[in-house]
Amino acid sequence: EVHLVESGGGLAQPGGSLRLSCAASGFTFSISFMTWVRQAPGKGAEWVSTIDRPGLRTYYSDSVKGRFTISRDNAKNTLYLQLDSLESEDTAMYYCAKGGSEVLLNRDYWGQGTQVTVSS
Repeated sequence: EVHLVESGGGLAQPGGSLRLSCAASGFTFSISFMTWVRQAPGKGAEWVSTIDRPGLRTYYSDSVKGRFTISRDNAKNTLYLQLDSLESEDTAMYYCAKGGSEVLLNRDYWGQGTQVTVSS
């Protein structure tokens, strides 16, 4: 059974930083594409970033490109998202998910999420 547990969210000021982590279990993490998605209150889910199996290729939405960095440690079965230069528009629940951008169509392989709030 796929089990994903996010952590690291919290309150940050505009321009600040946070680092999200996602601990994975129940599947072979090293051969899985992994993705971060987010959902702001009253809005639909938004794809944020995807990383390939070895962590060599990364993909970002235009809204976070240049500010967020996705990475993974296959030895620790852990996915990361470094959030820098945070903006109020980044306020959302952040979820890690097993798979590529197609995860937006199916929440079966999402974690429970971690809240990020950007406010002064």
